[in-house]
Amino acid sequence: MAKKTVLVIGSGIVGSSIAWHLTQAGCAVTVVDSGDGGGVATPNSFAWLNATWGNPKPYFDLRMRSLREWRRLAGKVPGLDVKWCGGLLWDLPPDELEAYAREHEMWGYGIRRVGKAEAMKIEPNLKAPPEFAVHVAEEGMIDPLSAARAMLAAAEADGTRILRKTTVDRLVATGPRISGAMTNAGLISADEVVVAAGAVTGELLETIGVTLKMDTRPGLLASSKPTAPLINGMVLSPGCHIRQTAAGRLLAGSDYGGADPADQAGEKARLLHAKMQTMISGAEAIDLDFHTIGYRPIPEDGFPAVGRPDEMPGLYVAVMHSGMTLAPVVGLFAVQEILDDVRDPLLAPYRPDRPALLGDAEYGSRLPTA
Repeated sequence: MAKKTVLVIGSGIVGSSIAWHLTQAGCAVTVVDSGDGGGVATPNSFAWLNATWGNPKPYFDLRMRSLREWRRLAGKVPGLDVKWCGGLLWDLPPDELEAYAREHEMWGYGIRRVGKAEAMKIEPNLKAPPEFAVHVAEEGMIDPLSAARAMLAAAEADGTRILRKTTVDRLVATGPRISGAMTNAGLISADEVVVAAGAVTGELLETIGVTLKMDTRPGLLASSKPTAPLINGMVLSPGCHIRQTAAGRLLAGSDYGGADPADQAGEKARLLHAKMQTMISGAEAIDLDFHTIGYRPIPEDGFPAVGRPDEMPGLYVAVMHSGMTLAPVVGLFAVQEILDDVRDPLLAPYRPDRPALLGDAEYGSRLPTA
């Protein structure tokens, strides 16, 4: 029997995971990436692996499953390094933080309340440790670009074809079935087309008459010059989230949302870096090196859009916030759905054609052919 051919559009953390999982399952996979591999949003991610932030229980369950899948994946993909460093969080008012802790504790999250003395044990270089925080030891972080490229390299070693610096103009159909994509290198045909293209996913779907409402939000990250280890894990304080990369850079981020910081990115990065310096002993003399702006691909209602839109055979969509946390489980579940037509119950709320994400366009109103 001939291998099922799958075209994966996008090589960020989600696309790379899907490509690796499909390759392991015996598919003939082609990955198309507009750059050198690793996607656009992925390199600019804070890359915090967690099941936190007061999400509803079904979403918490999905994220918890994916944290387990990260551990499995790290044991199978060469060069994939996950640091299970824990997260110290006080980025909520005390009453909301307590409510969050109670809820997640009830759900089985490994959360514990800590005071000032315990916070200092966890992060000895905090200048002003919080009076009340929560700590989750099972949270982690990755180098996002390295992780995506490790999965790509592993998939490529097993036969996946990766087309770098290749842009997709539109999706195409043969009859009612989505059958490929037109690129700057010509038509690429496949039995199944996976759109994991981050912020441009909606634009690509519009080329076949599918509307998926997106709420893409910018976020600024300030990166210091490399320094000796100063923090052990994730530090999540009001208005400033900090972690230290494998290269020794102190990475400071703020919440995504609000106005695009592009016009004042340099000044805002300096302020963010300065705030980090006021928080961490030993960081005072560490200079800001560079900043980045990432654009998180968020479906409009805030939850993942994963699966086959109704009446769109040959098309699989995978776009979400929390792509870093969810990438392994989405890759695993995509294989089950694409090859066996089995949809895991954890994905039940997250169809890409749910009413909250639909516009006025009718599916299939225009299906470009090759």
